[in-house]
Amino acid sequence: MRAAALLALALLAQGPMPVQAQARIGPDQATLDYALAPRQIAPGTWVIEGAVQDFSRQNGCNIINTGFIATGEGVVVINTGPSRLYGEQQRRAIERVTREPVRQVINLNLHPDYFFGNQAWTDRPLQALPGSIAGQQAEGGAYADNLYRLCGDWMRGTESTPAREAIDPRGLPLVLRLGTHELELRRLQGHTADDLVLIDRSTGVVFAGGLVFADRVPTTPHADLTRWLASLDALEPLLSADGRPLTVVPSHGPVHTGGHGLQQTRDWLRWLDGLMREGAAQGLDLGELLRAPVPARFAGWAAQPAELHRSLTQLYPAHERAALQPATKRP
Repeated sequence: MRAAALLALALLAQGPMPVQAQARIGPDQATLDYALAPRQIAPGTWVIEGAVQDFSRQNGCNIINTGFIATGEGVVVINTGPSRLYGEQQRRAIERVTREPVRQVINLNLHPDYFFGNQAWTDRPLQALPGSIAGQQAEGGAYADNLYRLCGDWMRGTESTPAREAIDPRGLPLVLRLGTHELELRRLQGHTADDLVLIDRSTGVVFAGGLVFADRVPTTPHADLTRWLASLDALEPLLSADGRPLTVVPSHGPVHTGGHGLQQTRDWLRWLDGLMREGAAQGLDLGELLRAPVPARFAGWAAQPAELHRSLTQLYPAHERAALQPATKRP
């Protein structure tokens, strides 16, 4: 129900979006092609970049960065996209790049565009943190209902297919040595209750998942802002090695070097939290807060103001309730 309500808000808030060049729709609407183009960013490491936009039929609801690492002992796939079709085309794109077999598929969190392509990978180990698997199982049906409304034919034949193998958080951080790569898995929290980060210590690439956004307003349907900010503090020193900044692959936004996206995300979360706290203290209602001006440094980001409005609609009532609580009476 919660997922359905949140994605319904997304549908209502969404305005017209520019056409994403990487999604091709045939003249009869029958030919749907994400035109996935893996880009090599480090030895053995590729990213398939999604649109830095909001969900729309024009971009096929492909707004996520997925990736894969050819280790020499098999391929590790990171995230599988928003639909069965994406997963199938992702699989073919990987086969065009490497002959190594896919060894495992990892979903970094519970959100639909991280795992709805799992349907194309059911013959491979599908892995995620336990909290992510539980969320995928609980909310997958509602995600599907609403993504069908948002994305239309791009979702044909898609069924929610949660990850099946839980990565034990008690064993994290964990370093996997696969071929020529050392892959470190870490569990953090805040964007969701279970946020998985993958750091390739051999190549200096960090798949930061939803903890880091770049040039795009962060999404907050399962967010705990306090924990998120704490996780960013924990992640920040991991984005460099021997004084050298690492390459960061956010799930949403352009690939970049070092702390650019982390700093943007932290700045936004602090501003959003302050806006809600001050608004509640002043007795402002949600409508007044929705009309609040956005600082110029955020104004040009993708999904603005729709994502802000979703966050305020979801998070602000809790601040209002807290502000209305009577002061504790002294004995």
